[in-house]
Amino acid sequence: MLKHEIDRINELAHKSKKEGLNDAELAEQAALRRKFLDEFRANFIQQLENIEIVEPDDPRLKHRRKGS
Repeated sequence: MLKHEIDRINELAHKSKKEGLNDAELAEQAALRRKFLDEFRANFIQQLENIEIVEPDDPRLKHRRKGS
């Protein structure tokens, strides 16, 4: 997500608290938030998939990746 898109999310949030948003701004805010969350989730999942368990028999590791 580009910096100007994040800045716009913040602008809309501040405006929403101060004076409210019109229908077009509400739709824009929802679309930008959805894009942000989709990208955040994709990046987080990628980070989790890149984690390597070094000692798989460690009893402290109760959770296993799907397919393991």
